[in-house]
Amino acid sequence: MNPNQLRKLLSVAFKRGQRVLIKGSPGIGKSDIVEQAAKDLEFALQISHPSVSDPTDYKGMPAVLANGKAEFLPFGDLNKLIETKEPLIAFLDDLGQAPPAVQAAVMQLIQARRVNGHRISDKVVFCAATNDTTHMAGVSGLLEPVKSRWDTIVELDVKVDDWCEWAFDHDMPPELVAFIRFRPDLLNNFKPTREIKNSPCPRTVAAVGRWLNCGVKDYDVIAGAAGEGFATELVAFLKLYAEMPNLDEILMNPDSSPVPTQPATKYAVTCGLARKCTPENIERVYRYAQRLEKEFEVCLVRDAVRINKQNQTTRTFIAWATKNAGIL
Repeated sequence: MNPNQLRKLLSVAFKRGQRVLIKGSPGIGKSDIVEQAAKDLEFALQISHPSVSDPTDYKGMPAVLANGKAEFLPFGDLNKLIETKEPLIAFLDDLGQAPPAVQAAVMQLIQARRVNGHRISDKVVFCAATNDTTHMAGVSGLLEPVKSRWDTIVELDVKVDDWCEWAFDHDMPPELVAFIRFRPDLLNNFKPTREIKNSPCPRTVAAVGRWLNCGVKDYDVIAGAAGEGFATELVAFLKLYAEMPNLDEILMNPDSSPVPTQPATKYAVTCGLARKCTPENIERVYRYAQRLEKEFEVCLVRDAVRINKQNQTTRTFIAWATKNAGIL
């Protein structure tokens, strides 16, 4: 399931009270998608981490009452799940890393919605995320009764187009977006290892983007963020990016400015022009775009609309969209 599909599924699940467990490799945005889905519905979100919790966090703290009887008293997050009067998403992050005793304590909450005489509010919807046992993320598995208590278990896949949309919305540098378009297999080349090294995944690629936004382009820093192979290719790409045609010159002379021959440079130009495209200059941008191969033309147009929604209200875009309706 791609990120957009998962986001839509969660919106339905949260409104209907369905319980969803999301699995996938580390750093691909599982938690971010849950957070965004809750935000879309304007539901409160409570994130807990069973991997660093104690069973008492989910069943209450044992205490002796004034009448001499002993009882488990809810506290902290558990108390909020009992008392809330507003819609609340209870998100259990990294559930698979939790020890069996904590998983067992969570079990009652998920299905019975009662724990030691205390009832979970009807406004609460449970959701969880976990890595798989093959990812070397400390996951030894989920107890069978825990797995069967979820209404569905879905696996999140990484898609380049979805990540690029996210990147534009989160101020990632255009040169990084262009690089991922050029080398899409490096967006999620996650390789579990016992060595203290990172490998490329959406989380580590985003870390590279933040370094680039800081003006840091050192090979060692990029390698430390996303791995040596990623750093080698990105540094080489950045040199090409620095030598690409002047974007302002292209906008001034869209019919005569040279069109790059190298695919890497074409991706760089399309991402750069998409950033610069406005309702005022869109006609010039599209004139240049139509001189590119269709793949790059469509990429430029789609990114320009994603970055600046006003572009899709122009006559230029409407005419282009009508002409290319089959492609869209």
